[in-house]
Amino acid sequence: MSTLVIVESPTKARTISKFLPSSYVVKASMGHVRDLPPSAEEIPPEYKSQKWAKDLGIDVENGFAPLYIIPKDKRKIVQELKTALKDANELILATDEDREGESISWHLLQLLNPKVPTKRMVFHEITKEAIQKALKNCRNIDEQIVHAQETRRILDRLVGYRLSPLLWKMIGGKLSAGRVQSVAVRLLVMKERQRRAFKSAEYWDLKALLAHSQVDFDSKLVTVDGTKIATGADFDPNTGNLIAGKKVRVLNGSDANALKDSLKGKTWTVTGLEEKPVTRNPSPPFTTSTLQQEANRKLRLSAKRTMQVAQSLYEEGYITYMRTDSVNLSEQAIEAARACVLDMY
Repeated sequence: MSTLVIVESPTKARTISKFLPSSYVVKASMGHVRDLPPSAEEIPPEYKSQKWAKDLGIDVENGFAPLYIIPKDKRKIVQELKTALKDANELILATDEDREGESISWHLLQLLNPKVPTKRMVFHEITKEAIQKALKNCRNIDEQIVHAQETRRILDRLVGYRLSPLLWKMIGGKLSAGRVQSVAVRLLVMKERQRRAFKSAEYWDLKALLAHSQVDFDSKLVTVDGTKIATGADFDPNTGNLIAGKKVRVLNGSDANALKDSLKGKTWTVTGLEEKPVTRNPSPPFTTSTLQQEANRKLRLSAKRTMQVAQSLYEEGYITYMRTDSVNLSEQAIEAARACVLDMY
């Protein structure tokens, strides 16, 4: 007999199998194995007479109960997993430790209905040490995380299916609304309205590149005759007027040019020098959002493409799990970095 381990993807299955005993069989579910019906055609016969099933796939009147079906392209996979389970004396669900991963494990448990001991194995990196540690610290499925994913999925369906037809009717085209995208659009609209309402103001300042025998440096005119020069922060964005009580001097074009001409050819003297220690901490490890931002800034990759590449790297064991808000490093990475520093320096 063997232990059946189920993960999401074939690549992840191949990588994990390298770190497990030969008696462990690793299979892939290919993502979610159950979902809300995508169309009326996939609704089971016993539910076709129910209006809620045809409209939303969610029984709103009875606790928002979802109707789950096995998509056509997953039926063969589910059957293969059931067959593999027959030869196993233990089942380990090793999907990702996030809402989607926990949900996949829960749905697998519901579908396979195992008669053998079942465990939930979680890890954040696919290395030999991490897999072996996770194997010794298995747990049960976290129902709270499952409920969180289910709630999000139900809201996606309710918001999208109810609001999108209104957009088609009011605006036209194949526009879509959603739990996240509609709120994001609202924020963009608010920001655009704020931008349009902004009142500009005219003010001038002076900057100079000063040459020294040892170093060149930029300088900026801060005061004239002891009075501070106005900057953008001194103006009201709603009116364009100087904020009441601000004791500053607003330079116009004539004033600025006159000052520039009067300062040409002058000898500039450094009257004070202040030295102070500056500490610059290294950037923290990537979170999901900072990874996407940096990949777009440096490589011009879209968020979707970034996550596709990161998923591949994770499944091959090169990076830790990429869907995270945590900036904590793994113990193995810290120990390896320390050893590297001691070896090199």
